Amino acid sequence: MENFIVSARKYRPAIFDSVVGQGNITTTLKNAIRNKQLAQAFLFTGPRGVGKTTCARIFAKTINCMNLAENIEPCDKCESCVSFNKNASFNIHELDAASNNSVEDIRNLVDQVRIPPQVGRYKVYIIDEVHMLSTSAFNAFLKTLEEPPEYAKFILATTEKHKIIPTILSRCQIYDFRRINVTDTIHHLKYVALQEGVTADEMALNVIAQKADGALRDALSIFDQLVSFAGKNLSYELVRQNLNVLDFEYFIQITECLIKNNISKSLLIFDEIIESGFDGQHFLTGLGDHLRNILVCKDPSTLRLLEVGDTIRDAFQKQASSCPTEFLLRALDIIQKTDFNYKTSNNKRLHLEIALLQMAAIMQPKQPKAENQQTLLADEKKKTELTSENTEKSSVSNVLGTSHQEIKTPVSISKPAPEKVVTKAVPSLMKGALPGSISIKQEPKAEAPEEKEIESDVFDTDSDEFQNAKGLMIEDVEDAWKEFADIMANGHPNLLSTLNARKPYLGEGFEIKFDVRNSLQEKEINLVKGEMAAFLRHRLGNRFILIKIEVNTEVETLRPYRPEEIFKHMADKNPAIIKLRQRFGLEPDY
Repeated sequence: MENFIVSARKYRPAIFDSVVGQGNITTTLKNAIRNKQLAQAFLFTGPRGVGKTTCARIFAKTINCMNLAENIEPCDKCESCVSFNKNASFNIHELDAASNNSVEDIRNLVDQVRIPPQVGRYKVYIIDEVHMLSTSAFNAFLKTLEEPPEYAKFILATTEKHKIIPTILSRCQIYDFRRINVTDTIHHLKYVALQEGVTADEMALNVIAQKADGALRDALSIFDQLVSFAGKNLSYELVRQNLNVLDFEYFIQITECLIKNNISKSLLIFDEIIESGFDGQHFLTGLGDHLRNILVCKDPSTLRLLEVGDTIRDAFQKQASSCPTEFLLRALDIIQKTDFNYKTSNNKRLHLEIALLQMAAIMQPKQPKAENQQTLLADEKKKTELTSENTEKSSVSNVLGTSHQEIKTPVSISKPAPEKVVTKAVPSLMKGALPGSISIKQEPKAEAPEEKEIESDVFDTDSDEFQNAKGLMIEDVEDAWKEFADIMANGHPNLLSTLNARKPYLGEGFEIKFDVRNSLQEKEINLVKGEMAAFLRHRLGNRFILIKIEVNTEVETLRPYRPEEIFKHMADKNPAIIKLRQRFGLEPDY
């Protein structure tokens, strides 16, 4: 039985032109050989499996070739090339710094450097994983690396350049190898498949290239593994299942569901993915990559950033045409936050499902804005119309507890209602409505002439209606102000604190003023200023009321400091404290 040679070794490049994806490196090295400008030391750095050691071997072989071709490639016929191909060259030495990292190992290397080459012009020392050398070994290597014999050349290879001391870096020409892109990897896999007689779908090769993540050696190892499993025919479905890769069709379908706000189908697709054995983190990362690829496809100039095959690129471009940019940006932001909190979540599946619901909610149709506050107020009044009280024949009916059949037609009466009008306002912010609106429910009272809608905060002060408007009493204003503050306590505790910090006061005309200590409090109140104005106008019976918020840094909130002040302050807020004191005979410690 023949000895099996893995594809990474069997199809290892032997000349510069066969190196995959590193054209800038090979061109520079060939020019240096052509112009006879060879440095004494080179540092090849980059990710794993991108050709660092391969290029070092080709470079060593080429500079010792006795019959260089015009394109600066080795002839493979001279004594030096033949011995190199048989791994019998005495001019090329490969060392593993991971196992030869001591000062003694470097001293042995320095002793070998003193011996000139017997065949060829140069002795080349390829030191792999050079970052594994100890600091003492690096220091022992400095002098030889800086001033070696003219026939000695050093090629250092590493994946972690940051671990090499600066004095070594300054003595080397540094070549940065890059990740091999998906297209180049697919082309090389096609070549290997053709040589091996393997039939492979382009989409299957694309999955292998994506899985390799820029390392050609990893791609060839995966290719060998799949050939061992499936034989000479590699299909997309087989590769996807064997490598446990999520099909891009899943992400296309779930994105379509999110765009159409189809929550149920998106959750079913997610359930199918989880039932197939895929990890939630894997799904989240894949969805993020997919949305990023769709965003890249929105502009033809950024298509080069898409590292996928032609078939998948066409599918992405098709979806990008129907996918709003706003959705992509907000969905990516949700994915980023979800990914950040995923590991700390106790219920990881629910965590991901909430993220899907949030992304689906992006495309929910927006509710139209009301033309103004009074229009919205009138709509709310119509929805909560109450029955009037018949003082001679019936008692007051509670509208909220009465069925539609029991609600009677409001009766118009000429005199004021005998009972005090009770007004209950519910801020629309609590219901998710637009800021500046308010929902008002009130007990029945006498019908009044319909009020005109206020179009702005500028009134005709000379009009009869303005002149005859109900005046404001500071006590009533303070009561209404506190009532509004209590309503806001449910969802806005910070706003409640700001509104209760000091009392409002009257300005000119029907103006109600309120001082705050900074612009942050001013912005906070301005968010509900429209609701506040609507509430106070209704509560105080004056539609010309204006709210004016002013920043006054000199105004300080009165805070209790002495024990008796603290007790009085607490008793004002909760009178039950006084009863508690009296019941148990407690005396404050003044």
